Amino acid sequence: MNIEFIEQKINEIITELEKEVMVLVTDETIDKQNTNLRMKPLASAKQILLNALDSIKMVDRLNQEDLKK
Repeated sequence: MNIEFIEQKINEIITELEKEVMVLVTDETIDKQNTNLRMKPLASAKQILLNALDSIKMVDRLNQEDLKK
């Protein structure tokens, strides 16, 4: 499994999510409540991606350990 490639792609997606957050934060036409409501899915998506990456790395590490046995 190419962990570096997966990590690179996930980081690209996270970068795009962070850009969307910055657009929301800097948009003065949106009130604070709507800004927070729109940011929640972006923050959740980022956390899901980070958790998925951690899980993929853990599975790969365990697989490598099993192969060494």
